[in-house]
Amino acid sequence: MADQPDQSVAVRAALRREKIATRLALPAEQHGTLSLRILDRLSQLLQPRSPGTIAFCWPVRAEVDCRALILDLIRSGWQAAMPTVTTLNAPMQYRVWEPAAPMTTDPYGIPVPQTVQCLSPDVLLLPLVACDPNGYRLGYGGGYFDRTLAANVPRPLAIGVGFEFAIVPNIYPGPHDIPLDIIVTEAMVRQVRRADATLMSKAQA
Repeated sequence: MADQPDQSVAVRAALRREKIATRLALPAEQHGTLSLRILDRLSQLLQPRSPGTIAFCWPVRAEVDCRALILDLIRSGWQAAMPTVTTLNAPMQYRVWEPAAPMTTDPYGIPVPQTVQCLSPDVLLLPLVACDPNGYRLGYGGGYFDRTLAANVPRPLAIGVGFEFAIVPNIYPGPHDIPLDIIVTEAMVRQVRRADATLMSKAQA
């Protein structure tokens, strides 16, 4: 981010504060209703796929809680993992997660599996603070997902997960920002780049 104009950095910081505050202010009932719609769209998108490995994040700051979906996928034969910061300012590991997995916290206080066993995901669910129609995602400012996606070969299918109010015209992406493949909100599924057209048609039916 250091090579971005100061104005873009300031705009991104203000947008981050605004969208996090909006998400935290959602009444619990509305948050639950919108989350269920998002999880339903995700389920329609993922269940037709052959079981693979999916990575997801423990919900923080009123993010969409994907754990119920992950449990359904595990019952369908999928494996699950969580992106985990083990070294500051470096790509993350994908640590194996199961419902009974012992947990610890990463350097930022986010719950992660307490294991050294890792997997390479086929699908990665990324929480959104904000996102533009081109798939550029605004997170919490650490750049960890962009570093990790850049290091993943082959790259997993990257799906942004968030509320519709997170969609904005422009997040002023930096040169190292990597676009998502799909964006899922309560309102719709947006195909950004390389998602399977069959899956998209089923998800939007």
